[in-house]
Amino acid sequence: MSAVPELVRQLVTDGDPAQLLPAREQMAFTLGFHIVLVPFGVAFTFLMLVANYRGIRRGDAHALLLAERWSKVSAVLFAVGAVSGTVLSFELGLLWPGLMGRFGAAYGLPFAVEGIFFFLEAIFVAIYIYGWRRLSPWAHFWSGVPVPLSGLGGTASVVAANAWMNQPGGITLRDGRVVDVDPMGVFLNGAFWYEALHMFLAAYVVAGFVVAGVYAAGMLKGRLDRYHRLGFLISFTTAALVMPVQIFVGDVAAREVFAHEPAKFAAIEALPTTGTNVPEVLGGVLDHGQVRYGIPIPSGASILSGFSPSTRISGLDAVPAAVRPPDHLVNIVHLSFDVMVGSAFALLGLGAWFGWAWWRRRDLPASRWFLRAAMWAGAIAVVCLESGWVVTEVGRQPWTVVGLLLTRDAVTTEGNMWAFFAGAVAIYAAVGAAAVLVLRIMRRRWAAADGGGGGGDGGGGDVVGVPYGPGDESSSRTALP
Repeated sequence: MSAVPELVRQLVTDGDPAQLLPAREQMAFTLGFHIVLVPFGVAFTFLMLVANYRGIRRGDAHALLLAERWSKVSAVLFAVGAVSGTVLSFELGLLWPGLMGRFGAAYGLPFAVEGIFFFLEAIFVAIYIYGWRRLSPWAHFWSGVPVPLSGLGGTASVVAANAWMNQPGGITLRDGRVVDVDPMGVFLNGAFWYEALHMFLAAYVVAGFVVAGVYAAGMLKGRLDRYHRLGFLISFTTAALVMPVQIFVGDVAAREVFAHEPAKFAAIEALPTTGTNVPEVLGGVLDHGQVRYGIPIPSGASILSGFSPSTRISGLDAVPAAVRPPDHLVNIVHLSFDVMVGSAFALLGLGAWFGWAWWRRRDLPASRWFLRAAMWAGAIAVVCLESGWVVTEVGRQPWTVVGLLLTRDAVTTEGNMWAFFAGAVAIYAAVGAAAVLVLRIMRRRWAAADGGGGGGDGGGGDVVGVPYGPGDESSSRTALP
């Protein structure tokens, strides 16, 4: 019976406002919900255009049908993302007035730019969906190109704001107040480039594996028609190609954190004391200055950080006691980092399995275990994404803006935040349930239109609902069957 009060006691510190814990939990919940939708605005719409391009260039009716259906799914997910993102925007002012009051002149700039990209994305999503059967094939294709570009711009803007909290720049302070702002310095802060690239690649990993998982599940149920195979190949191939690049960028990002965010890096490594020949500890928890239950790799952390066992890594003892993260936060960061890296390498291995089979036989691996693994790859990719954001956000604590603003000084000190948190959960649950219901209805309608086969007759014959037909302004090379 005492476990819950003890957990709450660990999550708060004497002197913290009563609103801090519910505000942090609400921000974590809403951000964790919204971040899953980001890859579908950035990367899923790109996969849609790949299918569209293939359909026009090769006269591939199955690819065009995929593109049309994916565009409708992207519209549903865009609508959900619009709701969840709007709530997040309001939360910044309602939950964190200390942040917006002191640094809004700088921190608000990326969000203003993100709003422009958001409206551009909404406009071109509508044009693209409306353009099916109304525009010539190539005009319609090019009307969709701004959609993933706008998603990329919006994502980069939000990541710029997050990166600025980790490495603030572009501002001039006088008596603790912002008196001058350099917009480019705010956007192109020290952490922007590797955080933005890491998130951009993560979007392709998540979208690719999630979509591939849907078609893998269908193939396991015997839907081996060309429609399902093509849907799987477009999405899985994209994710598999991006995965090794993502791991390389993640390695670069970790060394940047080592160089510029020593306290976060100490938490990632669960390193209590400064030293050289620091081992890389897999798993384990920090307990009163000792790492227990972990598997150490001798000198691993030092070698990975500076390519030498003699690389010196600052431990938690180098962080002033007043702003040193407690053990439970260190453990969250350390274990989340392990989950992120472990899941990333599992996905890399799955992609390598696919690549080996394709190189040898120009076909998918013959084992059904591959399809089973591919079906779960989407969930693993989402776990990887969420774990990375936990490392980024919790690893910064107790700072909201590193070196400038503590989280306890940023939070509101008025109102019942638990009630506000409950309201946010109810809104997100309703929106999420509505999205799932709409997508399920769409899937049933498409299956009925295809005669239950999910995309054709299974033998590459005619396809129901081809979005371009006779009379379209296309050359003989792009004419559809």
